[in-house]
Amino acid sequence: LLFFSPICEIEVPERLSSSYEQLKSYHLVERCVRVPAREGSEEEILLVHSSEHLEVAKSTQTMNEEELKRVSENYDSFFFHPSTYRCARLAVGATLQLVDAVMSGKVCNGMALVRPPGHHSQRNAANGFCLFNNVAIAAEYAKLKYGLQRILIVDWDVHHGQGTQYIFEEDPSVMYFSWHRYEHQEFWPSLKESNYDVVGLGKGKGFNINLPWNKTGMGNSDYLAVFFHVLLPMAFEFDPELVIVSSGYDSGIGDPEGEMNATPEVYAHLTHFLMQLANGKLCVVLEGGYHLKSLSESVCMTVKTLLRDPVPQITGGMAPCLSAVESIQNVRAAHKPYWKWLTYEDTSFLQNLSTKSHLLKKANSSPSTEHESKTAKNSKTVEVERFLELHMKNILFPAPPIKTATIDSEGSKHFLPVHVHLVKEMDKTEIKAVVSRFYADLVKEDKTLLSLGSTLAILDKILKKEVCNGIAASPTAALSAAVALRHSVHFGYQRVLCVFVGDMQVVPDTEDGKMLIIHICEKEQSGKTSCKHYISLNWKEDAEGNDFFAAVLGFILPVAYSYQPDLTLIAVGPNRNLGISGISLLVSLLQGLAESRIFALIEDTEINLMQSVAKALVGASTPTFGIYVPPSQEKVNKIKTLRDQFQQEWKMLQCSGKWSDFI
Repeated sequence: LLFFSPICEIEVPERLSSSYEQLKSYHLVERCVRVPAREGSEEEILLVHSSEHLEVAKSTQTMNEEELKRVSENYDSFFFHPSTYRCARLAVGATLQLVDAVMSGKVCNGMALVRPPGHHSQRNAANGFCLFNNVAIAAEYAKLKYGLQRILIVDWDVHHGQGTQYIFEEDPSVMYFSWHRYEHQEFWPSLKESNYDVVGLGKGKGFNINLPWNKTGMGNSDYLAVFFHVLLPMAFEFDPELVIVSSGYDSGIGDPEGEMNATPEVYAHLTHFLMQLANGKLCVVLEGGYHLKSLSESVCMTVKTLLRDPVPQITGGMAPCLSAVESIQNVRAAHKPYWKWLTYEDTSFLQNLSTKSHLLKKANSSPSTEHESKTAKNSKTVEVERFLELHMKNILFPAPPIKTATIDSEGSKHFLPVHVHLVKEMDKTEIKAVVSRFYADLVKEDKTLLSLGSTLAILDKILKKEVCNGIAASPTAALSAAVALRHSVHFGYQRVLCVFVGDMQVVPDTEDGKMLIIHICEKEQSGKTSCKHYISLNWKEDAEGNDFFAAVLGFILPVAYSYQPDLTLIAVGPNRNLGISGISLLVSLLQGLAESRIFALIEDTEINLMQSVAKALVGASTPTFGIYVPPSQEKVNKIKTLRDQFQQEWKMLQCSGKWSDFI
């Protein structure tokens, strides 16, 4: 910054250098493929921008300070430096290099640490620190070079990327999602077009999704609720061939622009979800982020997840605030005409009453209360730095030396991925010692007892954190699951989630809250009714494709995140009512919980299912989730009934804003 500008002074070179240094300190740089940057060509820039805009940018290279100041004043919140044009071309070129590396298969995914950012830049104007729209150029480039027909852009920056919206608002091949601080149009860029009811134009209607935050202080649970109840259902229905993230970390804690409370690990969870789309083809491109510690830790959380490290436990209370739920409901209502998954959802518009009174207070407040002094801001920055130092120590943990384990048997060697580690079964004496604590009568049945050997051997490795996850075949999956649950609690785990698919003959007692069982079966099990810690979800997958997305995103994930387990068990018993794609979806998404500690127990006749689940656990490739089929009205009603029944206990289920739901 060559001249005084209180608006622009936060956009500093240290944003890149501090992020890169933090990546090095976590030894993440050495684990990544380095893709050399290049300058974007004029032809590439002209895929999005006008020739007039390009010429103005070029001309600034030889301007003196006074001339630079004068031309900068033509734009909103933008400053030129003699090197800006070259830096902006490098930002474009680096982003395109990443797209090439991902689309060619050289890498699975990646992140472009670039500056200046791009999402505010419009066809004919620089805006909000942005000269060229890196992500928009990348989308047009990918369509042109690779023939892509469906690209998803997720903008989690705290500002609305109005530049990207304007560029693609009539284009059905690009779905643009943005959440942003809005405060009923009070927050920059203060546009009506940033509200939830702006859904695109012409053929692009339904492909522009704006989720406005009408108050500050949004946290991890608010961000996750938006993914569960808005973005992910739309994204899976859209079925993108490439996902690009406008990755602004000014939506994170401590940022002076965003004033939000989301902690760095939330970006690991958001990244994990997006990795399940487009066969894992994900390009993350830096946008904003102005608190250097918050920015650099959030960048590292994103990259660790791209590298398929275990996802850290999310922190904070798992309940979205009323204002967030109001925005979620309004977005769903605005997009109901355009998305099949919303066809039978009960949606209606709300008037954001919970934040209207806040606006009146703001209008009546004095300027001195509205603008913090520089000293107060610096003090707050230091306070957040201290908090983050401690917070990161608390949530980060050494990844187990082994990712995925199974039993060392002849069969498993031939059909499971090579990355699966083989362990020996428990001997009979050890099995007896474990089982006799819970089910003494089983000790007499040798055949049953021996079938538990593989389950307990792998489970012990997971419980002791020697292995991240595991998979075992069992002739008695229901019994093995019951023993595994009891053993995990006895070992000291306080919250164990079990998702059971098929007939479950043995159901352990869940009253102490140390287990939560979600039982997915075709019909209600006799003698067992749903309660807080045992939930029966009656579902049979559609024969034409996978309609299970609705149940996973609309019910199972929100309940699981509300519970916050420290171990997840997925068991598939006899008479399963889900296809391989539905079960693979479950396994993939639930790896975001319990520091990715997950154990899959499969009935031993299911070789194809074992292979698919093992691939998901190893992270070798994103499983195929099958053809998206919207759920029937009957199934939507089932989910709604369960949501209504349990949303007071499991608050991440809340996606409609009524005061009564929050009291």
